[in-house]
Amino acid sequence: MDSLENERKTTGWAARDPSGILSPYTYSLRNTGSEDVFIKVICCGICHTDIHQAKNDLGMSNYPMVPGHEVVGEVVEVGSGVNKFTAGDIVGVGYVVGCCKNCSPCNTDREQYCAKKIWTFNDVYTDGKPTQGGFSGSMVVDQKFVVKIPDGLAPEQAAPLLCAGVTVYSPLNHFGLKESGLRGAILGLGGVGHMGVKMAKAMGHHVTVISSTDKKKTEALDHLGADEYLVSSDTEAMQKTAESLDYIIDTVPAFHPLEPYLSLLRIDGKLILTGVITTPLQFLTPSVMLGESNLKFFLGFHFFHESKALCGNREEVHCRDFGWEHEGTRGDVGVL
Repeated sequence: MDSLENERKTTGWAARDPSGILSPYTYSLRNTGSEDVFIKVICCGICHTDIHQAKNDLGMSNYPMVPGHEVVGEVVEVGSGVNKFTAGDIVGVGYVVGCCKNCSPCNTDREQYCAKKIWTFNDVYTDGKPTQGGFSGSMVVDQKFVVKIPDGLAPEQAAPLLCAGVTVYSPLNHFGLKESGLRGAILGLGGVGHMGVKMAKAMGHHVTVISSTDKKKTEALDHLGADEYLVSSDTEAMQKTAESLDYIIDTVPAFHPLEPYLSLLRIDGKLILTGVITTPLQFLTPSVMLGESNLKFFLGFHFFHESKALCGNREEVHCRDFGWEHEGTRGDVGVL
């Protein structure tokens, strides 16, 4: 097929202002081409970033906006140049749907650093039309940004791997923290945090969950299988944990002090920030310099870098495969 139908309409759930309220919205999909895959959406995870964008917390939202970037669907039709997918395949789409394909980042599987990268929603595609996400009936996506979902992995279980899962898998992989026997901690036990526990346990790590209260202690220890639970306001327990951790993955999407957690790291330990925080971070540089700990920023989408992050399509595939091979890494989901 040399070209697909030029224009289709679909209906999604759109934010129309910063209230965060979503309502039905019918719109035209962008023109499809030879490299495109037309996907009927089966399900889409809800990420805190969707909420940030819908409410304009980052100050860059354009309305109407259909959020959603943990998308799983069925391939309905493919363009003539598509060689990775066929009709009937179950596939996933993450947070990036376009890039220039010619720059250095694109040529080294780091498309997230392409100056012309295109987000799955709240962006503008090359044809000038706004991109809309997976809270919709269907999408048209370049095959480069589509991943196959393995047979036997339920769509609702696969969806969280496309953002929450890879958000924690990527830094563990990138910073050489996949070795069995490491001692790590997950700060915050929301969507990303619970996937962090699952991923770290699957890698054979001793995992401590850190939270501000003990409300999630049973969930962390009995349900997710964490080894320890630490309440950050418990001064004595925090002191006992000092200088014992190889890494902390901080998933908290709100302002909080960093010094208490830096003190828990061993020399050359890593504090990896994944939460999208809309107020300036504050910490004393001696707490990093004198302790020789590493502060790594990891934006809570799904690409990685030592100063900011999301994960290239190649790493998204690696995370999918890891999630498929380790059943314990599949998300705990509620289906609406």
